[in-house]
Amino acid sequence: MQSKLPRDPQTIDMSKRPPRILSIAGSDSSGGAGIQADIKTITMLGGYAMTAITAVTAQNSKGVTGVEVLSPDFVAAQMDACMGDIGVDAVKIGMLGSADIAEVVADRLEDLPCPIVFDPVMVATSGATLADEATIEVFEWLMELATLTTPNTSELAALGGDAAMQERGIAYLAKGGDADGTMVEDILHRPGQVPVMWSDPRIETRHNHGTGCTLSSAIATQLAKGLPLEEAVTEARQFVRQALENAPGFGSGHGPMGHQAVR
Repeated sequence: MQSKLPRDPQTIDMSKRPPRILSIAGSDSSGGAGIQADIKTITMLGGYAMTAITAVTAQNSKGVTGVEVLSPDFVAAQMDACMGDIGVDAVKIGMLGSADIAEVVADRLEDLPCPIVFDPVMVATSGATLADEATIEVFEWLMELATLTTPNTSELAALGGDAAMQERGIAYLAKGGDADGTMVEDILHRPGQVPVMWSDPRIETRHNHGTGCTLSSAIATQLAKGLPLEEAVTEARQFVRQALENAPGFGSGHGPMGHQAVR
């Protein structure tokens, strides 16, 4: 029997290729957040997921018990390998691990002509600190480069609040998932435009590990598909809500969501 030859890339319909999303973030050994949540989200939304891992964590639904941060040079090498061969249509930035990594990431993305979504991760759902003061200082550079920055309530406060963010002249999504109340309100701020607010009933569940990672990678994927920012946020929020509703119930703490169950 004659063996089949590898498919010639020149015969592939370019319009049917999935958008290429590079996630720069930490690894979550329990699969609920970080790189693992990003890969699941990007794949479920029809994208092609690539990764530049910044740190490896030992964690589960009850918390983070260990973190090993990779070298800035190796993070840069991962980025170069992906961008130099596969190419990239959007970037999601999550946990960075150190100020040096944050700087090398910003340097590599300085002139990249594609959407960048920056989730300024400072504290894990379990309460573990994931960014020190030096790393947070470099966030200024990354926010300037980002198409959208997605701080939650505590992260927004650490970055100076709405007044400071608006003074920076950047687009940001003020997330309300960690605020009190029966409704979750997320507000999109863009320079020179009227803010847009989404408001939905809170889904009461302890299985909410990785919501921020999932939202930011979903927005990045939708932007890579060519959706306008407001529509990309709408679609991404819906994906997160469906994943929360379909959580498998694993773990005794803040359990993972059900990315694979979203249809």
